[in-house]
Amino acid sequence: YVKGDKGKYQLVVDEKAWKRLKQKLKSITRKTSPQSLTERIEKLKEVQRGWLNYFRGTSIQGKLRDVDSWVRNRLRYCIWHDWKKPERKRKNLIRLGVDHDHAYAWSRTRKGGWAVAQSPILITTITLKRLKQRNYVSLLDIYFEINPSFYEPPNTRPVRSVV
Repeated sequence: YVKGDKGKYQLVVDEKAWKRLKQKLKSITRKTSPQSLTERIEKLKEVQRGWLNYFRGTSIQGKLRDVDSWVRNRLRYCIWHDWKKPERKRKNLIRLGVDHDHAYAWSRTRKGGWAVAQSPILITTITLKRLKQRNYVSLLDIYFEINPSFYEPPNTRPVRSVV
């Protein structure tokens, strides 16, 4: 499919389906639900794999990238909320590699949890690499696993002509 070409079509995901997916992901990553991070990640994997298997064959990488970053922010928010007290936040930030002065200042920030989840405080400490160590799998990774043909390079071997 090339945008603007008539007569060529692609599979798309309806807006209602995106809203339902975000609603499911939101209920799993709700900060007040009493779950550990590993339980949340396992439930996320189930929902993500099922949804992407259903919509196999669609070209949705751009939207998946946006939903992925949103889910990661929600997970960071859950982690920040689980730490609860400023002293525990400070100790955990130090464990994640933040120096003592910044850890003290950031642990006592007056920003709300959602603002902290999107700020450099947690983006630089709770990275995608660290989430993957906890078995988090992004939507794009699952998408490329299910639809390998979308990201494989085209066959560019030179064609020999027989003369």
